[in-house]
Amino acid sequence: MNNSSSSPTSDDRDEYPGVTQADLDRATFRVGLGPVPRKQRITISLDTNLVEYFKAKAGKRGYQTLINETLRRATEREELEDTLRRILREELRHEPRFGGA
Repeated sequence: MNNSSSSPTSDDRDEYPGVTQADLDRATFRVGLGPVPRKQRITISLDTNLVEYFKAKAGKRGYQTLINETLRRATEREELEDTLRRILREELRHEPRFGGA
């Protein structure tokens, strides 16, 4: 394979003639040692102004990628909030009360 580029050329594909699309569909994609979840193609209807916003904000990167990243951050933030609320409730439950006898 050509070291100057990570994308396969037609010459590269000829080196691996036994690899089929079915093989690629069964493959586990990894970053480091951990598997990377695949993306799932869906159809979704969004408000026009939202699509325009993400297209304008994304630039060359791609608005769908930006929407995906925004949704991921929102779920991570929600998980963090839930964790912080649970910890605070636990700590407040064990905290001595002031003003009591």
